[in-house]
Amino acid sequence: QVQLVESGGGLVQAGGSLTLSCAASGSVLRTVRMGWYRQAPGKQRELVASLFTYGGGANYADSVKGRFTISSGNDKNTVYLQMDSLKPEDTAVYYCNAHLYSDLGPDEYWGQGTQVTVSS
Repeated sequence: QVQLVESGGGLVQAGGSLTLSCAASGSVLRTVRMGWYRQAPGKQRELVASLFTYGGGANYADSVKGRFTISSGNDKNTVYLQMDSLKPEDTAVYYCNAHLYSDLGPDEYWGQGTQVTVSS
């Protein structure tokens, strides 16, 4: 069984920073791609940033380029999202996403979500 455990959400003023963390645990054999999505009230879930954990670059939504940075931990089972210059429109539930191999084979997993609220 695989779990994605997120942490780091919270309330911050506009212009502030937050760092989200996501750790994949359980029967993980190898991660392939990990990333972050977000969903604001009344809107569809959208990709924020993702990367290939063993190299290959990262991609970002246009709305966060230059403000957010995604990175993976040395264990390749953890991903971070450094969010700077936060704006009220960044307010959303942020979900960790992972494409990985477990003892059951390749699959996609989601975290439970962490709330990020940016006040103006």
